[in-house]
Amino acid sequence: MKRYIYFAVFAAGMTTLAIELSAARLLGGVFGTSNLVWASIIGLILMYLTAGYIIGGRWADRSPHSKTMFTILAWGAFTAGIAPLISRPVLRLAADAFDQLQVGVLFGSFAAVLILFSLPVTLLGTISPFAIRLSITDPQHAGRVSGQIYAISTLGSFVGTFLPVLVLIPLIGTTLTFLVFSCFLVLVALVGLWQSSGWRNAVSLLWMPLALAAAIILVLGKPLKSTSGQIFETESGYNYIQVLEIDGYRLLRLNEGQGVHSMWHPTQIDFFGPWEQFLAAPFFNRPPYELERVERIAIVGLAGGTLARQATEVYGPVPIDGYEIDPAIIEVGRDYFDMNQPNLNAIPQDGRWGLERSEDKYNVIAVDAYRPPYIPWHLTTQEFFQIVNDHLTVDGVMVINVGQSPSDRRLVDALVGTISTVFPSVYVMDVPDSFNAMIYATAQPTKIQNLYDNLLYLYTREDVHPMLIESIQRFVLNQQPKPESRIVFTDDWAPVEWITNNMVLNYILFDDMEALEDFR
Repeated sequence: MKRYIYFAVFAAGMTTLAIELSAARLLGGVFGTSNLVWASIIGLILMYLTAGYIIGGRWADRSPHSKTMFTILAWGAFTAGIAPLISRPVLRLAADAFDQLQVGVLFGSFAAVLILFSLPVTLLGTISPFAIRLSITDPQHAGRVSGQIYAISTLGSFVGTFLPVLVLIPLIGTTLTFLVFSCFLVLVALVGLWQSSGWRNAVSLLWMPLALAAAIILVLGKPLKSTSGQIFETESGYNYIQVLEIDGYRLLRLNEGQGVHSMWHPTQIDFFGPWEQFLAAPFFNRPPYELERVERIAIVGLAGGTLARQATEVYGPVPIDGYEIDPAIIEVGRDYFDMNQPNLNAIPQDGRWGLERSEDKYNVIAVDAYRPPYIPWHLTTQEFFQIVNDHLTVDGVMVINVGQSPSDRRLVDALVGTISTVFPSVYVMDVPDSFNAMIYATAQPTKIQNLYDNLLYLYTREDVHPMLIESIQRFVLNQQPKPESRIVFTDDWAPVEWITNNMVLNYILFDDMEALEDFR
């Protein structure tokens, strides 16, 4: 029986970590994957486990029986499976509130979902103290037994860290991942009950796996969100992915859905967003700059390929290397956003890692890995921008898409300060009617007059795509003065998340919410 108790501890540790990571994915599809969300989940899970350890120790002293432990394990496993089912209506309400920016509803629903996990995690937290109490027969071996149980639980947690994220969530989705772990742990508990106290006690809880099996059947094929115009949704190892079709336009949304990462329309290609502004990059060089000089482009943050499609339209079939860390997004781009240009090489890699190992040099490197409200910190440092500079041609230009709020430009300012330590000339513009700013940096010293003169030159050419003219005109109309900043992000120090969290909180607490509606 002692060996089976150890196995139950392993299974409980595995399920506990699987619940934590799956809860993060469940909430991430609605509330995003910000550090604030992660901190809330991890912090509260730890509090629930703390309560479980205390309660479990006292409970084990009062009822030191295997039957008690396995009954608690069964209820912990069962409630872990039904928690995401109960939370689905709350999450749907929260998803609608996020679309309408109803902050009060968002906070309430976020708290409600997290509270739902208090019972299963607390119950599972009681298992290790129970196992220690049941396994110690000789006080002289108490330390060794305790160490073994904690080691086994931690080993289970290790498996529970990787199994849901790398295998189950991409394969069957978050809710079914909960149910699979829950069913498995319920069966472990029932077998333990049968071995410790007879089949009658096990049969009395047999309804639990049957109820969970019925829940699996009911959940199969049901979408997580019911957003108007939704034509596709899936979960990958990195994201909750959603495709909407509204008035003939297809939109790619990730996680909470506040950012549109790609757009597609069968006849239109200019969407008046940040994508078009990357096209203006080469024309900061000395005039007249010919379109034919653009021979190779890299995109860090390919998403559904909107920029790649536009660049091909403007510059012709030049080779484009598009780095996208999520292979599932590449597939969605091909299936729903016509991302099938023969000149596009879609590379499923982290952009920094892939670019650093590339043997090519580019005329334009577009960094568009901005995921509202964050930019991955490792794509904001002096070392990263040096990698970019090393992979630009002599007249190459880097462009990066950065988030801001109407009253807070700290992230833009800090990035300009960092980029200026690597590139000789830096320019900034705000994308109209958005929270986006574009930072341009040239590999050789340039001046803004070059862009104006190149625009005049392009007016004289009849073979220039109008979208290119319009993107340069938008820069001219929305150019911002270069900020003076002494902040330099490095691989050792890059508080991007801290600045972004502060910016978001200040916006929610102090800025006019009506302004946000104007931007949407």
